[in-house]
Amino acid sequence: MFLVTGFAELGLDTALLKGVEAAGYSAPSPIQEQAIPVVLKGGDVLGLAQTGTGKTAAFGLPLIQKLTALDTDLSERQVRSLILAPTRELVLQIAEALKSYAQGSDLRILSVVGGASINVQIKFLLKGTDILVATPGRLMDLYEREALFLDGVDTLILDEADQMLDLGFIHVLRHLTKILTAPRQTLLFSATMPAPIARLSRDFQNDPVRIEVAPAGRTADKITQWVHYIGTQNRVDFLKNCLAEHMDGVSVVFARTKRGTEKLKNVLVDEGFAAESVHGNKSQAQRDKAIRDFKSGKANILVATDVAARGIDISGVSHVYNYDLPDVPEIYVHRIGRTARAGAEGEAISFCRPVDLHLLAEIEKLLGKRLPVASGERPTAEEIRKYGAKPVKKTSGKSGRGTSNAKVQAVNDGSSSRSGPLSAKTKTATLQVENWNPLESEKPTKKRRPKKSANEVEQGTAFVERSAPAKKGKQAKKASAKRSASRRKAAAKRALRRT
Repeated sequence: MFLVTGFAELGLDTALLKGVEAAGYSAPSPIQEQAIPVVLKGGDVLGLAQTGTGKTAAFGLPLIQKLTALDTDLSERQVRSLILAPTRELVLQIAEALKSYAQGSDLRILSVVGGASINVQIKFLLKGTDILVATPGRLMDLYEREALFLDGVDTLILDEADQMLDLGFIHVLRHLTKILTAPRQTLLFSATMPAPIARLSRDFQNDPVRIEVAPAGRTADKITQWVHYIGTQNRVDFLKNCLAEHMDGVSVVFARTKRGTEKLKNVLVDEGFAAESVHGNKSQAQRDKAIRDFKSGKANILVATDVAARGIDISGVSHVYNYDLPDVPEIYVHRIGRTARAGAEGEAISFCRPVDLHLLAEIEKLLGKRLPVASGERPTAEEIRKYGAKPVKKTSGKSGRGTSNAKVQAVNDGSSSRSGPLSAKTKTATLQVENWNPLESEKPTKKRRPKKSANEVEQGTAFVERSAPAKKGKQAKKASAKRSASRRKAAAKRALRRT
C-alpha cells in the first residue's frame, strides 16, 4: 500500500502505521517527510510550515514511536514529553490527534488548559504522563502547585511558536529553560520566522535542523486571495452579500475584538445565517459547543478572533473573510491558513477601508506582492484625510515583531461603537496614496494641530495666556506663595463680613 510504504520508508514501525492509516493520510506531506527521520534520530528541529501541512503528525508520530519503545514505568507526577501550544483549542486538537495515532498503545496522553477544572487535572497528573499537551499559563499554574515535575522532560515541542510570542508567553518560555534541566530534544514549529523566533531557537535548541517547507510570509499556493476596497459602504451589508453568494460554502470570518465578534455574529443570525462565534469572553464549554456546531455543519459560518481561532483545524473551509484586517501582517498568513488545508482549494477575502490602508500595505509588503482587487478602487487622498487613517508605528522590539501594533480608529460603518464620524482630534496623520507602492515603506505627512480659540483656553474666570512662558524655579514658588496669601486675605475679609 502506498500509504504504508511512504511512511514506512521514513522509519516508522508497522504498529504505528495503523494509526497513520486511521488518521486518513494518503502519503507523507513535505514537512512530515523531512522532519520524521530527524526526530527519530533525536535531533532538534526548527520547522517552518504553514498551518494545515501536517505539522502535528510530523512531531507526533516519531514522538509516540520513541515513547512506546521505553520499558520504564512512569513515576508519580512525572512528565516525559511536553508540548506547548498558544490556545486551548489548539491544545485539545493536538491531544486528540496524538491519541488517534497512539491507539492500541498504553501511553498516557493528557491535555491541560485554562477554563477546565484544575483539581481534575491535578488528579490525572498524579499518575505521571507520557505526553502532556498544555497552554503555557495553565502549565505554570500546575507547576507552582507542584502538581507535576518538569525536571525529567526529555522532549520539548513548541507548536505555533510565533503566536506564543505574540500572546506574551516569552517570559514563561524563558522560565522553562531554567526548569528543564535534563538533556532534551527540542522541536520548534512556526508558520512565520520573525527575528524573535530565531533568538528563541538559539536559546532552546542545540544545532537544530532547519526545515522550511514554505518561505516565511508565503501563503498556500491553492488559496485565491482578493481584496475589496470599501469606501463609504457598510461593511456588514457587504459581508452579508458575500456570504449570500456562497451559501453552500463553509466560512470563517475574522474580527478584531471580542465584543465586535459577538455583535457581528448576532447580526448575521438575525439575518437568517447559520453562524456561531468563538472569542475570549466565552467560557470553554461555550467555545467547544460553537466548534462542534461548526464541525457538524449545524453552522456554516464561524465568526472568530485571532486567538480563539488558532485551534480550528476543520477540513472543508472554503472561504476566509478578513472583516477586520490584522494589526500584525504575519497574522494574515495564519488566518487564511484556515482554508485550503490538506491540499484543498480555498478563497481569502479581505475588506479594506481607507482607515485600513496602512495595514494592507504591511500585509502586501510581507507577501511581496499586491493582492488582486475584487471590487472598488484604491482610496483617494481625500478619503484618507476624511477618515483619519493612522500611519504604521514601528515598535521598539518589545512585541518581537517590528510591525504595527497601533490601535486603529474604526469608522462608523454599522459595526463601530462610535455614533458619528471621527473628530478632528483623531485625524492625526494622512497617507499619501498617489503612486502608492505597498512594497516600500510609507512616510506619512502629519497635520498641524489647530490652535485653540480663546473660549477653549479660558477655564472658568481664569484666562490662560497662550504666549506667556511658564514660570520656573524660585520665581514660580514666589508666585504660588503670593497667590496663596491673596486667597487667605480674601477669605479673612469674607469671614469678617459675616460677623
